[in-house]
Amino acid sequence: MDGGHTHTGPDTGSAPGPDTGSAPGPDTRVEPVPFAPGSILWDIAGDVRLLLSLPAALVLQVAHPAVGAGVDDHSVFRTDPWGRAERSLDSLQLWVYGGEQALEEGRRLRRLHRTISGTDTRGRAYHALTPAHYAWVHATAYPVFLSAAQYLFHPLDETDDRRLYDELLRLGSILGINRRDMPRTPQEFWPYFDTMVREELEKTAVVSELLDPRRPIPPPPGAGRFLRRLWPVLRPPLARLHVFVTTGLLPPAVRDHLGLPWTACDERRLRRFGTVVRTVVPLLPERLRYLPRARAARRAARG
Repeated sequence: MDGGHTHTGPDTGSAPGPDTGSAPGPDTRVEPVPFAPGSILWDIAGDVRLLLSLPAALVLQVAHPAVGAGVDDHSVFRTDPWGRAERSLDSLQLWVYGGEQALEEGRRLRRLHRTISGTDTRGRAYHALTPAHYAWVHATAYPVFLSAAQYLFHPLDETDDRRLYDELLRLGSILGINRRDMPRTPQEFWPYFDTMVREELEKTAVVSELLDPRRPIPPPPGAGRFLRRLWPVLRPPLARLHVFVTTGLLPPAVRDHLGLPWTACDERRLRRFGTVVRTVVPLLPERLRYLPRARAARRAARG
């Protein structure tokens, strides 16, 4: 389950997921349209602050028993954490900045997940391309983007909130997700999300690993001798910061449901951290503020 989203879910013969509010009807697949400057995702998906928010989306994804089982059974996140993260990040960047390449990347991801199946912790069969759960993995981006906007960027007003959701639906079309498998509006999203949290999510083994600051992570590939020697000193505080920010960017209802401690002091610390990030990152030069594929796309758009 590498090279992009960890799309997994129970087999289509299992019970359906929560009703999204969409009426049954004809196929609602939309012809994918690549992203361009002027969209919200174009502005935020390549910003380095994305690196702080993506782990929260992954935790939301693997808190679903089927997704967690798929990652547990098929991912190399334990044996190759840096490589897996790099492949996933590059895939995500292609979705937004790849132009026509984005469409091929969406098709590649579906091909990649065709053979991924198994049994989740509740004894249910899963398959990676089950529509309801393939859509759940994508749906987790919305609440995490909103949390990242609140703490790390700037809160979205109602108009931009709706624009962001519409863009995520467009992104879903690039990934091969049928519109009828997603809530149609932000207003329909939250009842769907609350039902998923209440009826499906649990503290899976993968969630516990991802939120364990003692999890063994080797130094990055290609690290020089100096960094390798310092890594035993650097890794613990970096791991604690990673777990802290990841937990803080999860929706409060998810933290409560999974039994993740979060205090008023933690909230104040996260807000102070966010203030520093919001102040410093916009001052960085473009080569430090944006990820490589986003920088190249921005240069090309200006040219």
